[in-house]
Amino acid sequence: MDETPDEVLTELLAVDRIAVVGCSATPGKAAHGVPQYMQRRGYEIVPVNPFHDEVLGERAYDALADVPGTVPLVNVFRPSAEVPDLIDQVLARREARGDAGGVWFQLGVRDDEAVARGRANGLTVVQDRCIQVEHRRVLG
Repeated sequence: MDETPDEVLTELLAVDRIAVVGCSATPGKAAHGVPQYMQRRGYEIVPVNPFHDEVLGERAYDALADVPGTVPLVNVFRPSAEVPDLIDQVLARREARGDAGGVWFQLGVRDDEAVARGRANGLTVVQDRCIQVEHRRVLG
């Protein structure tokens, strides 16, 4: 499991908008239920899923680069094999728009080398932890 300190988790959770890459339209899947939990706690959820026009009552975007406005945190429900490319996408967005400083890879999603590269380039990265579980634990 990731060793990110609680203070950093609290800081990441202090945002109001989260882009969710791999957000699912299928009830019962973690990629649906976890963003729904966050949405019900007041977070604006921006689904990123090229196979749906809408998820959780919000417009879905084909790619992270397509999301308008500021995205302070990117939450990822994709396989570990995609972590290097997703780090690149977040870094590209941050360079182009000045946002996306935080990336949260869900439980079971990890790539130590790619995460180290993201951190070395200024990203705050959490991997292999569930944002819902940590939200409950650190914020109650």
